[in-house]
Amino acid sequence: MRSSRRIRSGGWARATGRGRGAGGTVIRRLGALAVVGAASVGAAVTLSAASAAVAAPAPRPNLERELQALVRMADGPPGAIVVVQRGGGRTVFSAGVRDLKTRRPVRAFDHMRLASTAKAFSGAVALSLVSRGRLSLSDTIARRLPWLPAAWGRVTLREALQHTSGLPDFSESLAFREYLKAHLRARPSPRFLLHFIAHHRLDFRPGSRYRYSNTDNFIAALMAQAATHRSYHALLSSQVYRPLGLRHTSLPAGPALPVPYLHGYQPDPPGPLEDVSTVISAAYAWASGGLVSTPADLTRFIRGYAGARLFSEAVQRRQLRFVAGNSEPIGPGANSAGLAIFRYRTRCGTVYGHTGNTPGYTQFMAATRDGRRSVTASVSEQITNRSEGARLAAFKRLRRIEADAVCAALS
Repeated sequence: MRSSRRIRSGGWARATGRGRGAGGTVIRRLGALAVVGAASVGAAVTLSAASAAVAAPAPRPNLERELQALVRMADGPPGAIVVVQRGGGRTVFSAGVRDLKTRRPVRAFDHMRLASTAKAFSGAVALSLVSRGRLSLSDTIARRLPWLPAAWGRVTLREALQHTSGLPDFSESLAFREYLKAHLRARPSPRFLLHFIAHHRLDFRPGSRYRYSNTDNFIAALMAQAATHRSYHALLSSQVYRPLGLRHTSLPAGPALPVPYLHGYQPDPPGPLEDVSTVISAAYAWASGGLVSTPADLTRFIRGYAGARLFSEAVQRRQLRFVAGNSEPIGPGANSAGLAIFRYRTRCGTVYGHTGNTPGYTQFMAATRDGRRSVTASVSEQITNRSEGARLAAFKRLRRIEADAVCAALS
């Protein structure tokens, strides 16, 4: 039986099919698009205020029991962990194991792939530079990145951060997928990856629609590099890690993970679950999903990010202007999209954050606008609203857990 633990204290897939082991069969079925999360269907832009939803208090959920039920499901993840923090008080709930071989329990200091929650980090870098006057939300690709296609030139930083840019998603390119199949452990540069779509025009007029695209956060990070003449790694360190005290967060260049880590698994019927933790190089996801962190560090990040500790309140007000759109996978409650952040209006109130998914991992993080109350939820399998059968049932249970964790943080 998978273990459970409760502790109290103060959102890439291999497409080779080169046999089993190291994620061969399962990765082929997942498809290359899953590296940093599939793109969502576009939605019309509708602006709305960033007000909190008013709802009657709900009964305090039993998150320990809910997580146990999740990992025991058919196609449930081997491991799951939820961190709920209210002010200085933190409660950690975990179930299952971090590694099917050792059967060791999941811990708040286990490393894991952040998937698309890493998009909030590239947003944090860009918005911190906007706050300091080094970048402007109205800066365009033509001004900051003139080496990119002229057809993309009028796209602004604001539109890239809000996924209203119309930029084609490089991870959907057939040429990209074919390259990935043959070079799983390579370390391609962001410029190289964008070349796969350099001949593509915009999918729609910038600002007219919402469509989630992994290209957007590459653009935001590249603009930050161009404005400062510093690497994205260096900017993460100076603008995010050090200010928030993140000591266990990094952006690997290859497929390896720091130890100890939460192993990520995917089903491979009729065989057992396959460990896909270190199959694909993080360079393919870079600023859209390549970061590695721990549940404890992720909690620190979302509290500081949602609480505007990295940029001014004036910049935060511009960040929290929302359009219709959901994160990938969809988060709890009613979703809408700000600048590298999503609003989740739940039955217990409103929180701000991001989700992520990549082979082996599904992530959710959110906090109140002042950053004082927060929740993170991480599981060691990619389960999304695009899943089917038992795995879709597992995702629906996970989404209920996320909503209940928000209630636990806000109640």
